[in-house]
Amino acid sequence: MPLPDLIEIVPWSAPNRGEVTVPGSKSITNRALVLAALAEGETTLRGALWSEDTQLMVECLQDLGFMVNVTPEPDELCNRTITVYGRGGSVPRGGTPENPLELFVGNAGTVARFLSALVCLGEGAYRLHGTPRMHERPQAALFEALRQLGYQIDSPNDKLPALIHGAGPRLGKCRVSIEDSSQFASGLLLCAKVGTWKIEVTGENAEESPYVAMTSKLIAAFPHRGGTFRIEPDASSGSYLWAAGVAVAHWPSSGWQIDERFPKLLPLPTKISRRNDLGDSIMTAIVMAPFAKSEGIWFTDLERLRVQECERVFALKTELTKCGARVEEHGDSLRVFPSALHGAEIETYNDHRMAMCFAVVGLKVPGIKIKNPACVKKTFPNFFQKLVALGATILDGTGGKLKGEDLLA
Repeated sequence: MPLPDLIEIVPWSAPNRGEVTVPGSKSITNRALVLAALAEGETTLRGALWSEDTQLMVECLQDLGFMVNVTPEPDELCNRTITVYGRGGSVPRGGTPENPLELFVGNAGTVARFLSALVCLGEGAYRLHGTPRMHERPQAALFEALRQLGYQIDSPNDKLPALIHGAGPRLGKCRVSIEDSSQFASGLLLCAKVGTWKIEVTGENAEESPYVAMTSKLIAAFPHRGGTFRIEPDASSGSYLWAAGVAVAHWPSSGWQIDERFPKLLPLPTKISRRNDLGDSIMTAIVMAPFAKSEGIWFTDLERLRVQECERVFALKTELTKCGARVEEHGDSLRVFPSALHGAEIETYNDHRMAMCFAVVGLKVPGIKIKNPACVKKTFPNFFQKLVALGATILDGTGGKLKGEDLLA
């Protein structure tokens, strides 16, 4: 049965002892799927995340004409072994401008940005479209870079939906800004070798952007002539469990994921930057800040949070304030002060990270109710099942206790 529209998290005194696993990294899985499609021969991805975002990538690759097989893995419910049959850099042909090949990307930024670059390597017309929120999210810098490389992108506002005219590999160079999203550069870099493109990345912290660095390291390590590649656990997803006092098994140590640093920042310091210290797990740190003993924690460089699954700076401030927290907004920074929190109904804005962040709050504060909890399916479909397995109690809207089988998104 589907998750209820409203659930209540009951505070616990302590989780069950022991470690817990988390599914594979979304960021690595979707990058690896693109590289596997461009590789020669058969590539097997083990420990790949199976969630809404990665399913969308697999479905789009299949819609394009790539053969992709998916089988369950016994050790983690939301992991899969995914076998991709690469075509040696060839991308299947699209449609005509009047009847393009349609690709639905949902609200998955990685799928939208990576496939925008990938389909340029094919021939014919491809139309990328997604959810209403995805149609609001930025694409302009990526489209401009692709135009510099000689490709035609038809979009009246430089956002999705967009009609992309593939023209195959074209020797060229472009400059791409990552001010709005590092995914623009990552999409280009994933396809650069096949496309014979030279990419110059610009924007703040361009040389050290953690997600661009992840892409470059993955490209260097990937078996481009086929083989097996293991996906490491998702550090952003793991941050919620560390915040709840639970150790995560097989914690990554490759340095690929910036959120690998999260456990080392506990207890929280007085200043945390999304640009330099943490990635998406800075949201977890923000909702933990009211429980800290410091005289207010500064969270800086949050501008990209405003153009993701929802306007996350607004959402975090609004929902924390609803719970009784004192939160000050200063430009693209938030300062969160120690506060006595109380229960509230939390609006998740259809954002998986909002749901998981405030579930952690609910383990500490009575009366936290989460609207639309099923939105966690985007990256961590069995998140609430993990909490119950650790000893948490989760209620439905009528106060009935939910079992683990009721909590898969």
